[in-house]
Amino acid sequence: MLSTAQSPLGRLPKVSVVIPCHNSGQWLGAAIQSALDQSEIELEILVVLDNSNDNSRAVAEFYGAAVRVLAGDWRNGNAARNHGLATATGEWIQFLDADDFLQPGKIASQMIVCHEELDVIYSGLLVREERSGRESITCPTPGSGAIEQWLRWELCQTGAALWNADALRSIGGWKEGLACCQDNELTMRALMRGLRFRYLEGPSAGYRIWSEETVCRRDPRRVVTQKAELIDQFVAWLKESGFLRDHHLEIAGQACFELSRTLARVSIPEAAGYARARMEAGLFRMEGPAAPTRFVQMARLLGYKNAEYLARWLRGFTSGQSL
Repeated sequence: MLSTAQSPLGRLPKVSVVIPCHNSGQWLGAAIQSALDQSEIELEILVVLDNSNDNSRAVAEFYGAAVRVLAGDWRNGNAARNHGLATATGEWIQFLDADDFLQPGKIASQMIVCHEELDVIYSGLLVREERSGRESITCPTPGSGAIEQWLRWELCQTGAALWNADALRSIGGWKEGLACCQDNELTMRALMRGLRFRYLEGPSAGYRIWSEETVCRRDPRRVVTQKAELIDQFVAWLKESGFLRDHHLEIAGQACFELSRTLARVSIPEAAGYARARMEAGLFRMEGPAAPTRFVQMARLLGYKNAEYLARWLRGFTSGQSL
């Protein structure tokens, strides 16, 4: 690793990489190595072991003095992140989940603009499906601002962001006890408090999809409920602050429609009840990838609930991709 004095980027602030880990020994080594491979940046790497009883400690300690191991019993990913934030000595913070990784040059490419008046620097996300080997890049909608990106759930995955440490501490860090939508809640609060965001194209974090038992995949009901609560909270704040525009309501309505379709995979009656409540609140818009033309036509003709039942039946005879 080059020192900041040697770096062709010039003298840059120190960055702390905080890796919370609960029984993720099979992936932890790759996460740590991807941090160690970040060049031209002065780094400290903190692995926060949260009540792990697998080989996570051995994996972290394998790297010796290059990694500082903080072991405890926080029983919550956000509490572990906050412990890392409180311990970190870097001026900027890179959070990295133990089952994810950083692309080469990720931190250096974002630190190029760190001397501007910014609090959060973020990039797109490399999504890797481990079972199939497929990879895709997700980026914010071109031309959109931070508010629109948040409403579309594009601002931004945990590893994609680089946080100014003082700014993050000023808003209280991560909300402890929150089981899902953790990065979305944090970025919402950051926007409400006026933190300054900057999107940069370039290398970013890698997000692994490797299990259906992760926090955000094993309980769709919880995710739908939490996401809807955050959207309502954010829209209310936009309205009170005088920032709310018609296109914000359109984006929020599309997000709520997409949530109803996610919930319908679990329970159509629950999804229909949720859709009805969203319609009454003026936050339901059948547009976007979750609204193929055939489904929209069925919903307008038969009603949302019957359209979902018909779509489920038709999926038994088709791939279901257009329903």
